[in-house]
Amino acid sequence: MGLTKETVEIVKATAKPVAENAEAITTRMYEILFENHPETRALFNDAPSDQHKKLAAAVGAYAANIENLDVLGDALEKMAQTHVRTGVKPEHYPMVGVSLLAAVKEVLGDAATDEVLAAWKEAYFFLGDLLIAREKELYAAA
Repeated sequence: MGLTKETVEIVKATAKPVAENAEAITTRMYEILFENHPETRALFNDAPSDQHKKLAAAVGAYAANIENLDVLGDALEKMAQTHVRTGVKPEHYPMVGVSLLAAVKEVLGDAATDEVLAAWKEAYFFLGDLLIAREKELYAAA
């Protein structure tokens, strides 16, 4: 099942403000994640110091290509392989998702309406499901 038309339209409409604030959003997301789920910090032991910038770029690329995810195939494969190498599991996705949405709300303030947050939540978990499925294959092959 794909994303709803409404979600695609909202993500596209908010892609620019999210991209313009992506580094602030991802920086705050990691702060929230580590505050609420300190056990996840170990997953980032070998992460580069600019990890928040990499995630910010990924969020921007996802929003910009929300209607054509095939363009992101190589990037998603690399992400899945990195997740498997670092021990990311399906149960980590909700922790990150909730933290990311909280950061979007904090950084964007009133612009992050309930409708916007619902669309980004759907988009995040849709992408998460794609990654989880690929990571399951990679874990099985390892």
